[in-house]
Amino acid sequence: MRAFLVLIFLALPVAAQQGADDAAAQILAANAQLAAAEGAADQVSALTDTVKAYEAGLVAMRQSLRQITAREAEVAAALANRQTEIADLLMVLASIGQSPQPVMLANPEGPVGALRAGMMIADLTPALQDEATTLQRELDAVRALRDQRIAATDLLRDGLDFAQTARASLGRAISERQDLPRRFVEDPEQTAQRVAAAETLAALANELAGLGAPEDATLEAAANLPLPVAGFISTGTPGRPGITIAAAPRALVTSPVRATILYQGPLLDYGNVIILEPAEEVLFVIAGMAEAFGSPGEIIDIGAPLGLMGGEVGMDDANLIANTGIGAGQDAQPLYLEVRGRQGPINPDAWFALE
Repeated sequence: MRAFLVLIFLALPVAAQQGADDAAAQILAANAQLAAAEGAADQVSALTDTVKAYEAGLVAMRQSLRQITAREAEVAAALANRQTEIADLLMVLASIGQSPQPVMLANPEGPVGALRAGMMIADLTPALQDEATTLQRELDAVRALRDQRIAATDLLRDGLDFAQTARASLGRAISERQDLPRRFVEDPEQTAQRVAAAETLAALANELAGLGAPEDATLEAAANLPLPVAGFISTGTPGRPGITIAAAPRALVTSPVRATILYQGPLLDYGNVIILEPAEEVLFVIAGMAEAFGSPGEIIDIGAPLGLMGGEVGMDDANLIANTGIGAGQDAQPLYLEVRGRQGPINPDAWFALE
């Protein structure tokens, strides 16, 4: 894949070239990071960083690929608009090139006319040659852009495959993890009873509150916590006081804080739910993941993997090239985030950097 770095983006503006090179480098670095992560002492942490690196690199590569595609279309459209002019030019060049020398020297007006015609052709030839050179340059640009698009698409496809491998490895590493500190251990039957009796998410959260924040927790509202997943934010869901984040398919969800997992599992129509207690009388409810990691009682650090979003990462060209973001070529995956205190829901603005 390193050969792509030599070919890609030569016909793009300088800023676009730099962004494209950075995107390719990110994917290549993530690939190397994956190999190192599988032998790391703390595989969960290493693989979490690897998945994040792939996600960042793939976002950047999609952006670069869109720039290449747009530039290719722009050059091709310019050539199409000059189609008549190009055809006339080619006909003139062909007729000059195929005319025998005696015919070119013959003229009805005699030697003087032949001389004048020769001078006109001599004046016209450099202009025609310049036009032909410009045409060749534009045709070469289209071919180069097409080659760059193909190379970038191949690199993106490889990155998507490696990202899926990293996610699968992360899931296995988490399932085998045994070294996390625990604040409490809840009986599975008791958990099942709590879930069965809960008619709402709020009811379950209230019942679980206070089971076990980390002993050293000193968290206070600061409005600067990272979101558990990158995406577009929407509010105002009827009956739900939290926010919804429209994330990319199979995006990794991570913990915004050091916290104790109070609950992990399916609940009502929320999908997989994780309830975190980062501090006394504070709960973070995160719901909507296709896969959820961890178990109740575990104390996890900030940035720890909580799960993966659902959906399918498409491999068709429309998804890889024409997609301009979540919801255009990819199906947005909704993740629900709610903050709760002693008195009920709290505006997430008080805790998270929603911009």
